[in-house]
Amino acid sequence: MPEQSDNKSAGKKKSPTQSKIVPFKKDGAAKAREAQCTAQDLIYDALETPSRGKRVSMAREALKLWPDCADAWNLLAEEAGTPEEMLRAYEEAVAAGERALGKRAFKDAVGYFWGLLETRPYMRARMGLAQTLEHAGRVDEAIPHYRELLRLNPNDNQGIRYVVLHALIVAGRDDEARTFMSESPADSAAAWLYPKALLAFRRDGRSEKTDRLLRKAIERNRFVPRYLMGRKRMPRELPDYIGFGDEDEAVAFVFDYQRVWQETAGAVEWLKAVAK
Repeated sequence: MPEQSDNKSAGKKKSPTQSKIVPFKKDGAAKAREAQCTAQDLIYDALETPSRGKRVSMAREALKLWPDCADAWNLLAEEAGTPEEMLRAYEEAVAAGERALGKRAFKDAVGYFWGLLETRPYMRARMGLAQTLEHAGRVDEAIPHYRELLRLNPNDNQGIRYVVLHALIVAGRDDEARTFMSESPADSAAAWLYPKALLAFRRDGRSEKTDRLLRKAIERNRFVPRYLMGRKRMPRELPDYIGFGDEDEAVAFVFDYQRVWQETAGAVEWLKAVAK
């Protein structure tokens, strides 16, 4: 007997999904997000690339994918051939970061800005801009950028408090530097204790109080005086990392403060007398 066919579905029309597979279409927001992620990944890959030319090319490619990729501009700033090009690139990076984050982020995320991963390219950009201005001798223009970064992220994951303090002292704004220190949390880094002692000395000269502040700094890092007094030569290269109280911390501090210390009348002699 012949096998009967199943005719249960006979006469029924196939649904569109049965007759044709319709590909998933991404909406505009999804496409934009994918482009952003691809651009950022491209920058991460570029940072691992040894060729300068390739890094620059990858950064420009990232900007084609996402014009508001702040880290792409940051990379171009780091690879810039002149200080002017570096400054322009960091300015572009800050503007791109502001557009990418939107105005609301600068209101709602104040206080824990660094805690949001998407804010970090902007934070790096503004830090780079401030440092470029400072290196160009435009310290007074750099300081507001540093202060704004601290306002956005008072936890100070970038160590900006030390940079602000140094900039204020270099600019001769000692009273502001003292106020800044008094309003900041206690700190035991060499880049905090030695400047605190120096500020006191610049105002009051040598006294029991200033000696006590300097001894406290020396106890915290005993290597600093050797370099400040010229008893030990500075290395040719700065350390990549520092530790509290170690010699690398001393080298990094003296690199920033040697000129300031030497230009403060009587400061080196004071250090020699206290450190003996």
